[in-house]
Amino acid sequence: MEIDSSPISSCSKEHQLIYQEWFNYADSDSDGRITGSDALKFFSMSNLSREDLKQIWAIADSKRQGYLGFGEFIAAMQLVSLAQGGHEITRDLLNNNVNFETLKPPAMEGLDVLQSKKKHLQKSNELNVNGRSVVQQSPSAQWFSTKSSKKVSLSSVTSIIDGLKKLYIKKLKPLEVTYRFHDFVSPALTNSDFDAKPMVMLLGQYSTGKTTFIKHLLKSSYPGAHIGPEPTTDRFVVVMSGPDERSIPGNTVAVQADMPFSGLTTFGTAFLSKFECSQMPHPLLEHITFVDSPGVLSGEKQRTQRAYDFTGVTSWFAAKCDLILLLFDPHKLDISDEFKRVISSLRGHDDKIRVVLNKADQVDTQQLMRVYGALMWSLGKVINTPEVMRVYIGSFNDKPVREAASGPIGKELFEKEQEDLLADLKDIPKKACDRRINEFVKRARAAKIHAYIISHLRKEMPSMIGKAKTQQKLIDNLADEFGKVQREFHLPPGDFPNVEHFKEVLNGYSFDKFEKLKTKMIQGVDDMLGYDIPDLLKNFRNPYD
Repeated sequence: MEIDSSPISSCSKEHQLIYQEWFNYADSDSDGRITGSDALKFFSMSNLSREDLKQIWAIADSKRQGYLGFGEFIAAMQLVSLAQGGHEITRDLLNNNVNFETLKPPAMEGLDVLQSKKKHLQKSNELNVNGRSVVQQSPSAQWFSTKSSKKVSLSSVTSIIDGLKKLYIKKLKPLEVTYRFHDFVSPALTNSDFDAKPMVMLLGQYSTGKTTFIKHLLKSSYPGAHIGPEPTTDRFVVVMSGPDERSIPGNTVAVQADMPFSGLTTFGTAFLSKFECSQMPHPLLEHITFVDSPGVLSGEKQRTQRAYDFTGVTSWFAAKCDLILLLFDPHKLDISDEFKRVISSLRGHDDKIRVVLNKADQVDTQQLMRVYGALMWSLGKVINTPEVMRVYIGSFNDKPVREAASGPIGKELFEKEQEDLLADLKDIPKKACDRRINEFVKRARAAKIHAYIISHLRKEMPSMIGKAKTQQKLIDNLADEFGKVQREFHLPPGDFPNVEHFKEVLNGYSFDKFEKLKTKMIQGVDDMLGYDIPDLLKNFRNPYD
């Protein structure tokens, strides 16, 4: 999978310095981001039409973040320069054979005069307290600070992601804390959860080619990668971008504030000893993080129990991931009990699941038809949906497709299927912002339903005598209680949590200690879903629309 080379590295050092100076000037908040309002002022100096500038912004902000970083700003400036040279603005323009090292920065009318004025103002307005310059914290750092209870207005928000952070701290987190959502469903979100790169998780039985798939995409091995016909990956490995090649143990990763894995501490040391982070510098990893998982056990091997909650961990990662790949190979189509539990734990994330029939060149065309039919039949028994799942057929490794086994028709099919899957993966960074909004809305709805359930159980408890007996009765008839809540508040039954899992967690609590329903909090979350999030999306759309 090829990712376009970085706009920063594509231009000369001399031009980089010019763009850095322009970027610092355009960045009115000095937070390393060019927002829509900044762009309106700065880009207008190019004297291009509004329609051209609208197209340039759309291409540069392909991830729909609502702002441009330095790399995206350079890409925008290169497009402005090409547009001034008479080129038609298209999405493929930056990928065409343009020599960016010789491409001159665009002509920006009146920029020199305005830059010199700004420098003069900065010198005269520099604040010094006791000889030290004042360093301002970023808004998002303030929101996640335990000391700060100061309100942050929407005007200080510089992107959609910043806006979601603000809304989470102000409106959703109080509801989650009040009704112990973090104990039952999902740990509290941190700053790093919002800023994390998109993740792709690979699941499958041992030797279905999960690690080889990642190596195939990276076109190189990564630290800690082991490949063999027997179960070799015995741990969850997160493959992410880093300054140098190294492996970081799970206990260390879980306590690092800049990584979104602090929630994994709930699975204990037994899991963290089977978890590690593999870092390496790679252009693809600057856009996507991969999660390699241990092979799901089958047959007799399931009797050897894991020391941690395997399905719980896969469920945790599923909530964080943008795409989940279930890998099969033609010789391992059976879905074991553990794999069945793993697939069931992905409930609610069906839109992220893709099925890959790997190593398909090991069978001929006739056998492949039978294998494909058998796989669909197996999946139909586990995934209870009337829709047919998308299955990609191919051989994802560095070896050429075995034409003798698959035949010329099979080879052509594999190449088309591989292109489709790679196109799906390439779309992930672009859709990351939309996915984050989607996950946030899903979480808000889950928190609301959780609050209704907890307050309902509290309401059913007697004030004096027979508390223990009533509590046990409520736990035993939890499915009926869910039905009462669903009917009372007109909620969709499919959004309710798993009854058995909820029962397990409830056993450790006294229902009379739960909070009663606080309608103001629920109303706050409703307002957030109905007004705040739509306003946020409206504020950070293309500034030239």
